Amino acid sequence: MTGMEHRIVEADRGKVRGVAKGEVISFRGIPYAASPVGELRFAPPQPHPGWTGVREAVHAGPAVPQAASRLERVMGTRVPDWNEDGSLTVNVHSPLRAVEGGAARPVLVWWHGGGFTSGSGGWDWYDGGRLAALGDMVVVTANYRVGPLGYLYLPEIGAANLGSQDQAAVLRWVRDNIASFGGDPRNVTVGGQSAGAYSALSLALDPQTTGLVSRVLLQSGPFGLPPQDPQNAAENAEAYLRLLDVPGGADAAKVLRALPVEQLLSAYGRFAGRLARPGNAAPPMYPVLGGPGVPRAWQRALADGALEGKGLLIGTTRDEATAFYAFDPRIQTLTSAGALAILTGQIGEQANEIYQRHAARLPQATPAQIFTAVQTDELFRNGSLQIADHHAAGGNATYVYQFDYQPAEDAHALGATHCAELPFLFNTFDAYPDSPMLGKPTAAERAMGHTFATAVAEFVTTGSVNDWLPYAPATAARIRHFG
Repeated sequence: MTGMEHRIVEADRGKVRGVAKGEVISFRGIPYAASPVGELRFAPPQPHPGWTGVREAVHAGPAVPQAASRLERVMGTRVPDWNEDGSLTVNVHSPLRAVEGGAARPVLVWWHGGGFTSGSGGWDWYDGGRLAALGDMVVVTANYRVGPLGYLYLPEIGAANLGSQDQAAVLRWVRDNIASFGGDPRNVTVGGQSAGAYSALSLALDPQTTGLVSRVLLQSGPFGLPPQDPQNAAENAEAYLRLLDVPGGADAAKVLRALPVEQLLSAYGRFAGRLARPGNAAPPMYPVLGGPGVPRAWQRALADGALEGKGLLIGTTRDEATAFYAFDPRIQTLTSAGALAILTGQIGEQANEIYQRHAARLPQATPAQIFTAVQTDELFRNGSLQIADHHAAGGNATYVYQFDYQPAEDAHALGATHCAELPFLFNTFDAYPDSPMLGKPTAAERAMGHTFATAVAEFVTTGSVNDWLPYAPATAARIRHFG
């Protein structure tokens, strides 16, 4: 501790007081937009009215309203901490010397995952303080609306990709305010994991926000999941309104904004149950193609050169899809014929060839394990490598990793599952008590986490990674393995 435990910074809407710990000072729960309540529920984010005096930025703001994560059995449970009022906030972790007037530091804006249905940038899982200290950089995490509040598609009332619009508002807040927190608004890496990676790529590709992004960090993005088709999203919205007994048309907005948020979440849970199919990992509502933030599919945007000139660090875990299927008896009891039937419905005639190729690679595997390996590739790995191949072929700085850590005691055969790298990146191991995906990492494995986090920090701060050869298209030997 330097002797100064608090520091007041003036943001555009008022003064905030953060708390220093070691070499880093954290400002938590800073509003970046007005509370999405009343007339602002199901509306694009609006400027916060501001405050007088000094706002204590000691605690993270509440999560946005949400049900429990479907990956609780993998990651661990969370005590609900949501509140619609005051939920649109950012958390800023800065080197103390930068806030005291030192040179502006590079910035990482990092988005949590949760299938566009759950999560919070304020949770201790994603506390950016240690990463900020390790990299001598500014780390920003934030909330964005999820579930029906973020992705109900009713453009006639102003509801279209609202969660994506929240994320764009955060980037603009960073542009306008991060210098006061010691950050460089011209040197911003946008990153995230899972749905957060999907979001980060969208922000980097969207003409409305690409100019605010210098580099991109993509962890386990479900890039095999195409954005929602507008017609399908509209049909889903109509079905959701019927569950709520809400009329369509102009009257829908008034009724939806008056309903208790618990009722909205309950109906969303019932709606998800109706859509559930074995092997389908897609959330009920997520970004819609052509809506704000997603003007075109990422494949088209890449072909148009939208990512050119931006550094890219991208990767997956080895066994991503076990998180979604290890606890699903419908999958674990599959026969080969059953697995092929589901895969054919998802990916068409090539399913048999793909399934047999994975079966040959995994001669001792059960049909469930083969099915899960196919899903890992189809939903996560293939798209990530396609992005990396295209970007590297264009002469852009590209780094690719695979995270291979699996717990020594792995009763559910999760392997190196989806989300497994998160405690290693943020050095938040203690925030995952009794988490099956983590187990009890040894000192050597914690040191590996330090190496992984250092590589990420080097990329954020310099655009390159020491002792790590840049990726070359279709060159597996250039993929860096951790674990």
